Amino acid sequence: MRGLLVVGLIVVIAVITTVLGYQVPKTSSSSSLSPPSAALPSDAHRGEHSGALGEADGIVPDGVTVFNDTIPAVARLDPDLLKALRRAASAAAHDGVEFYVNSGWRSTAYQNQLLRQAVAKYGSENEAARWVATAASSPHVTGDAVDLGRSDATAWLARHGAEYGLCQIYRNETWHYELRTSAIERGCPRMYADPTEDPRMQQ
Repeated sequence: MRGLLVVGLIVVIAVITTVLGYQVPKTSSSSSLSPPSAALPSDAHRGEHSGALGEADGIVPDGVTVFNDTIPAVARLDPDLLKALRRAASAAAHDGVEFYVNSGWRSTAYQNQLLRQAVAKYGSENEAARWVATAASSPHVTGDAVDLGRSDATAWLARHGAEYGLCQIYRNETWHYELRTSAIERGCPRMYADPTEDPRMQQ
């Protein structure tokens, strides 16, 4: 009888050990997975605030026109520039041409990012300066410049832009337009070859 009790006790201990043996890894595995899962929201949140740029910084989604007031890149343009763009766009629409915006107002952070990318692409700050200004000197940061998409719009403006005070400023940037109200009477001023010739860029 005593022998049977000992055997029974051994069996019970073996069963308990087996059950616990399976549960412990399960618990440990589950706790090792929990921290990364729990950390995901805060990691994503940190990333969003430290590096990710979006529409609020001036990034423009596809298909935005000069009439879109919900996109900061358009809405935060200088009011007189925006008014001239919309007047010109309304006239161009009669010729079947739409004014799509590739870039308009930009935040300082966005401009700095574009400059870093240009330096990486062109290999030097001097070469990058032919295409991207610093945040301190860029007319995009102040809302005084717009980059238009599609060649039919820029071709239309090349012919008619001066009537609205809209001028191409740099020969190497056929898409970049700024407001020059004197152009309505006198025509657009002579273009700079690229931004490095523009005195405003020497800041």
